[in-house]
Amino acid sequence: MKVLIPIKYILIAFVIIIVSPLITKAQVIFSDSSPVLTIGRSISYYIDSSGSHTADQLSKFQFNFRPQKADVPNFGLLKQPLWVKLSITNQSNTPDLQLEFDQASFDSISFYYLQNGKYRVNQSGLSFPFQSRMIDYHKFIYDLYIPHNATAIYYVRIKSSQEIQLPVLLAAKDTIIARDMLKNILFGIFFGIIVVMFFYNLFIYFTVRDSIYLYYVIYILVVGLTQATIEGYSFQYLWPDNLFFAPRAFFFFTALVNITGLEFVRRFLNTSQFAPRITKIFYVLYLIYGTAIVLTFTGSYHIVYQILQLFAGVVSIVMLVATIIIAKQGYRPAKFFLIAWIPLILGIIIYVLRDMNVIPYTFISNYSITIGSGIEVILLSFALADKINILKAEKEKSQQDTLNAIRENERIIREQNVLLEAMVTERTAKLHATLENLKQTQSQLVEAEKMASLGQLTAGIAHEINNPINFVTSNVSPLKRDVESIFDAINFIEEIGLSDAPIAEKQKKLADYKEELDFDYLKIEIGELLKGIYEGASRTADIVKGLRVFSRLDEDDIKLADINEGIDSSVIILNSQMNGKIELVREYGNLPLAECYPGKMNQVFLNILSNAIYAIDKRFGGSTGGKIIINTSSDSEYIYIKIKDNGIGMSDQTQKKIFDPFFTTKDVGEGTGLGMSIAYNTLKKHNGEITIASSADNGAEFTVKIPIIHDIRSNLANLPSSVA
Repeated sequence: MKVLIPIKYILIAFVIIIVSPLITKAQVIFSDSSPVLTIGRSISYYIDSSGSHTADQLSKFQFNFRPQKADVPNFGLLKQPLWVKLSITNQSNTPDLQLEFDQASFDSISFYYLQNGKYRVNQSGLSFPFQSRMIDYHKFIYDLYIPHNATAIYYVRIKSSQEIQLPVLLAAKDTIIARDMLKNILFGIFFGIIVVMFFYNLFIYFTVRDSIYLYYVIYILVVGLTQATIEGYSFQYLWPDNLFFAPRAFFFFTALVNITGLEFVRRFLNTSQFAPRITKIFYVLYLIYGTAIVLTFTGSYHIVYQILQLFAGVVSIVMLVATIIIAKQGYRPAKFFLIAWIPLILGIIIYVLRDMNVIPYTFISNYSITIGSGIEVILLSFALADKINILKAEKEKSQQDTLNAIRENERIIREQNVLLEAMVTERTAKLHATLENLKQTQSQLVEAEKMASLGQLTAGIAHEINNPINFVTSNVSPLKRDVESIFDAINFIEEIGLSDAPIAEKQKKLADYKEELDFDYLKIEIGELLKGIYEGASRTADIVKGLRVFSRLDEDDIKLADINEGIDSSVIILNSQMNGKIELVREYGNLPLAECYPGKMNQVFLNILSNAIYAIDKRFGGSTGGKIIINTSSDSEYIYIKIKDNGIGMSDQTQKKIFDPFFTTKDVGEGTGLGMSIAYNTLKKHNGEITIASSADNGAEFTVKIPIIHDIRSNLANLPSSVA
């Protein structure tokens, strides 16, 4: 019996066999046993030829992604966007992971992650301001929160005008931080070498006036800027918002470092004398790299990159051949240059082998050019120093003739040193006096800020107490008059009662007197006057209670304090400034008592509220419309206080400086600029935080976060008394 298999099932099986390798899901499994993973082999990629796909579209067409087999994939020079897919399973006990792309030269990198069922994106790269990055770092790092045994899928869209090489690392957040800190230290050493050699050779140039040192100083500077640009430090610290120059910096400095390097070699080796033919090649290379710089600023990145790639090896070969030819002619500096050139050549070879995946991706292989450049800079300095020795040998005879003049110069120098030491001693004494004056001035300014707060407190309390006291005193006089009328009525009643007049006559006289006295109204008036006096006294008692809460400003003991009560006491002090024209909304939560210095926290609230009132007054000019919202809440560890106003708001520049000492936007005489600085330092010593959300003309919101229970005694013990 023959079994006929329908053609549609054969087609389905064929599709499964053909397509299944393409839809293989590369997956990264992170566990505690592997602190840092290089996950290049576990990613899949897709080249978007249309350049218009989105993460939502790609998640529905998984077969477009291809697996990657290299630990550090190299996709070459792409004009189209590259999509990378990562599926990560966390089998460790650490949910806080970080993903790092150990690369700084992407024009744009978009990191897509699922949130509430939708893809969210963080866009950064050289085409975006530096602060757009998820993590403030010169490479691209992203926070991942993946619970234990959970799997998360991420998409990354990369666009680059250079070769796209993807060293992708996955590790716990603390591990990434420690690893990157070590890298920063090592690069700090490299940049330290560059700075030391720069100033050392600059000093020699000003000493010997030999132009070769000036060319070398320029070369060192360009080498440092080139390495800083390649590693992303330049974009982070030098031009974080210059979106025109940022994507061009790599091409510009790479071309410039070749030009300055060739010019230094030409002059150092004196190629015009020892190798004139090679000198002509140098001029051709100048023209090529000059053209590359021009094309860089026209935006022809791919053409420039291909030029740089093509001639990188040519420059190295030309320099090496020139050095060997000149060294064979017995020119001693060429031998030193050859020794200095070898580490850089080895670094370039190691870097190329790493790109070809011949050797593994390690710190040494990744930064071999940087290490070789640092060694080259040092050895070239030695070579230049040896040139000084040569010059000394050539001039030894002439130096003998000028020995007497040198000795005379030495005598003058000794005298000048004595004079200089005396001047240094005098200047040091003046400097100490100046520093002492500055310290005294700082203390006086801080005390002035405290006195300003005290004056604000006094004025506010005087105004607040004055109203209810006036209410009481204004009711005392009519009450005294009414009481005297009561006493007169008692005397009259007693006189009528003791007279011998008939009862009817007595009753008539009493009724007439009662009507004349308006006795019913008198009772009502006395009741109202007593009620007014009671309300005034109660209001005064509330104000005194608030003053007692706020006046804990100079207490030096940690106490359990009611934060809501402290805010209310600060509001009482500032009621006179609000003058009934600012709407105050209290949204208080049920807060636990917090361990803190209550008086110092009250000063923090007073400073923030004072700034809010000032901002509202600047916007509304003393008319109605202002509004302040105070919201308090807490969780198991912290108390949160949010103070929001609808004043003039703050620009980004103001927000960056608001906590700096002596910075103020107020007019002269209106503030010392220390209020928010004192508030910041007080919260810092409480292990708390203060953040700002604001923009110009849209008000500001200050968020204060303080721990409920925390050991802050050791921190506040070191707080200066002038601030504390």
